Amino acid sequence: MASNPDIKITDPSSGHHLLRYDPTPSTLSLSHTSDITPTSLVDAILDNLTSSVSPSLEGEQEWTDVLSLILKAGVMGFIIIAAIFGNLLVIVSVMRHRKLRIITNYFVVSLALADMLVAMVAMTFNASVQLTGRWMFGYFMCDVWNSLDVYFSTASILHLCCISVDRYYAIVKPLKYPINMTKRVVAFMLLNTWISPAVIAFVPIFLGWYTTEENQLFRLENPDICEFKVNKVYVIVSSSISFWIPCTIMVFTYLAIFKEANRQEKQLHSRIGNAMLMNQHREHNNSNGDVLSSSGGSSKTLTMHEIHHGDLHSTPTKERNIIKMKREHKAARTLGVIMGTFILCWLPFFLWYVSTTLCGEACPCPDIVVSVVFWIGYFNSTLNPLIYAYFNRDFREAFKNTLQCAFCSLCRRPPSDLDALDMRRHSLRYDERTRSIYSETYLKHIDRRRSSEFGSSL
Repeated sequence: MASNPDIKITDPSSGHHLLRYDPTPSTLSLSHTSDITPTSLVDAILDNLTSSVSPSLEGEQEWTDVLSLILKAGVMGFIIIAAIFGNLLVIVSVMRHRKLRIITNYFVVSLALADMLVAMVAMTFNASVQLTGRWMFGYFMCDVWNSLDVYFSTASILHLCCISVDRYYAIVKPLKYPINMTKRVVAFMLLNTWISPAVIAFVPIFLGWYTTEENQLFRLENPDICEFKVNKVYVIVSSSISFWIPCTIMVFTYLAIFKEANRQEKQLHSRIGNAMLMNQHREHNNSNGDVLSSSGGSSKTLTMHEIHHGDLHSTPTKERNIIKMKREHKAARTLGVIMGTFILCWLPFFLWYVSTTLCGEACPCPDIVVSVVFWIGYFNSTLNPLIYAYFNRDFREAFKNTLQCAFCSLCRRPPSDLDALDMRRHSLRYDERTRSIYSETYLKHIDRRRSSEFGSSL
C-alpha cells in the first residue's frame, strides 16, 4: 500500500514550516514555534489553499477565453462575409437586370460599393485587433486604417442622404424630378459623396490635427496600440459632417415624403370611389334614356359618355402613372426602413463618440461597450442588402435570378440557334390596345401587375 504524504503549511516570507500533519500516525506537529504568530499562521493557510485551487481556476479561465474568442470570431466573420457578398449581389443584380437601372439605384449601387469596402477594410482590421488584443501593422498603417474607416463610413452615410433627396423630388415634387435629377446631376452628387469624406478623413489624420500631442507621443512609444483618440474640435466637426447633418436632412425629407405619399394615396382612393359612383349614375341614366327628350337626352347621354371615357376607363397612360406612383411609394417605404435601420445602428456609436471625447475621464466606458457600438454600426452595412431583398420585389427577383445563374450555369445546356428561333416564334403576341408586338412573357407580366395593383388599390 502506498504511503500517504504528509501535509505541510509553510510561511511564504521566511520559508519555514509552520505546521506539519502526518496522516499515518494521525499526529499534528508545529515547527519553529518561536516564529509562529496567529497572523502568520492564517496567512500561510490561505496561501497554501490558494496555491492548491489556482490550477483548476486557471484551466477554467482558459476554456472560457477560448470559447469567447471562438464566439467573437464567428460573429465578426459572419458580419464581414455577409456584408461583402450581400453588397456584391446588389451590384451584380443591378448590372444584369435592365429593370433595376433607374436613377435611384445608381445611388444604391454606389452605397453597396461603400458598404462592401467598409467590410473589406474597416471591419477586417478591427476584427484583428479584437481577436489578438493588439495592433500588428505599425504606426503608419494605424493612420491608414483610421482614415479609411472614417472615409468609407462617412461615404455610406452621405449616400443615404442623397437617396433621401432623390426620393423627396420623385414624390413631393414629381414635375421637377426629371429636370433636377438628370444623369449629370446624379453623377455630380455621387462624385461629392466620394470626395467630401476625404476632407475629414485623410487630411486631419495624416497631418495630426485630429488628436492631442500626448496621444501622438503615446502612439510612438506604443506602436502595438492603435486607438482613435480625438480632440474636441475634431469630434464636433467630424460627427456633424458624418452623422448629425445628414441624419437631420434624412429625417426631414422622409417626413415630407411620407406626408405626401399618404396624401396621394388618399386622393387616389377618393378618385376611385367617385369613379364608381359616377359609373353607377351613368348606368341609371342609360336605363332611363327613353323618357328623355331628343335634344336633352342626346346632350345628357353625350355628357355621361364623355365622363365615362374620360374619367372612368383607365387609359394606358393613367395605368402607367398609377403603377409608377405605387412603385415610388414602395421604394420610399423601403428606403425609409433603410434610413431607420441606419439611425438605430449608428446613433449609439456617435453618442459614445461625442460624449466620451467631450466629458473625458468623467465619462468612462468599458471596452466591451466600445466594441459592441463599433460592430453595431458596422452591422448596418450587412443589413442593407437584406432590406432590399425583403421589402422590394424587383430586387428579390433579381437576387434570386442572379444566384440561380451563379450556381446553376454549369448545369444548364446552352440554347442553340434553333431553340432561340423557335422561342421567338412562339413567344410573340400582338397587343390590340397599343397596336404593337410584344413578347408573351412581358404582356403576361404587365397584365398580372395591373390586376395586382388595382386589386390592392380597391
